[in-house]
Amino acid sequence: MSTSAGKSRSGCLWLLLIPLVPLAIFLGRIAVLPSATVHYPKDGNEELKYIWNVQHRIYKGILPPGGAITDYGHLIPGEDFFIEADWWGKNVRHHCVSIKPKWPSTHIYLDANGNIDYSPNNGIDKDRLKPCQGGMFDP
Repeated sequence: MSTSAGKSRSGCLWLLLIPLVPLAIFLGRIAVLPSATVHYPKDGNEELKYIWNVQHRIYKGILPPGGAITDYGHLIPGEDFFIEADWWGKNVRHHCVSIKPKWPSTHIYLDANGNIDYSPNNGIDKDRLKPCQGGMFDP
């Protein structure tokens, strides 16, 4: 008798874990996918507006000084895969950069004026950046 009661309890415990499966899949997906992040320093001169486009998954928002925007790419990106980040401000020119993320993450650091900081020791992944596909604005 105790054997069937033990099986019944373990069956119920398993059912309680089912709602956690989508969360585990979501978090696992993010952990294994390459990501790209744009960092804006705390001493930034103004809030920046941005458009973040990951193969037509588009986000718009405001990037305050000290903030960052990030998203993940595809595990095996095809030839047409892209991530593009546009940002600008009242006194910051429009920037647009196409990012080819590497695993586990690609980082882009801006300076206080909203320009990409290419200084040697900031850890930026220069080889992962190029002008946007439209080619209208320089990074």
